Amino acid sequence: MLRNTKFWLLASLTLGLAPFTPEPHVWGKLRWVFGGAVGMTPMDWFDLFFHGFPFIFLIISLILKLKERKG
Repeated sequence: MLRNTKFWLLASLTLGLAPFTPEPHVWGKLRWVFGGAVGMTPMDWFDLFFHGFPFIFLIISLILKLKERKG
């Protein structure tokens, strides 16, 4: 499942970026963290993880795919 790059790409573009307006949700959370994370609650951290995990798994999937091609 972790090597299914197309699945993680689709998950990243849908779940990872939803809701799309006024800006992608994960982007707003990352800006908040890089701005010092002042006022973030545990729910905000969970939300960041929830919207960010598809991107993490997409990166892992791409790394595994590259290693597979080299080896």
